[in-house]
Amino acid sequence: MSGSDPSGGGVVRFCRSRSAGRRCTRPLGHPGLHRHRTIMWTDASADPPRCPGSGEPGEPAAQLPDGYPHGRALCAGCQQFVPLDTAGRLAEHEASDDAETDAEAGSRREWFNLHGW
Repeated sequence: MSGSDPSGGGVVRFCRSRSAGRRCTRPLGHPGLHRHRTIMWTDASADPPRCPGSGEPGEPAAQLPDGYPHGRALCAGCQQFVPLDTAGRLAEHEASDDAETDAEAGSRREWFNLHGW
């Protein structure tokens, strides 16, 4: 089912904290330290929220049949679809979108399943 994890429990959300570009692999809202494999870090030592991909050149990504991602480009830094400015560069954005909807997460997953990484 689109938008759900294989166990049927809904969209799986992972923590978006980063350290030296590594993304935390724990669930969203987890207690304690962030972790990526054997590397651990605190909120205070995390990378700044602004994605380093902001301002990089981009081009609209291929579309799904429903039009997703609607002219946005894929950011290599955070793997989100981001609008382009008039110069064809990725708009300034944060590496984490805490307000991301289940529909957006599901569409992004469908895009990656169809078009790959």
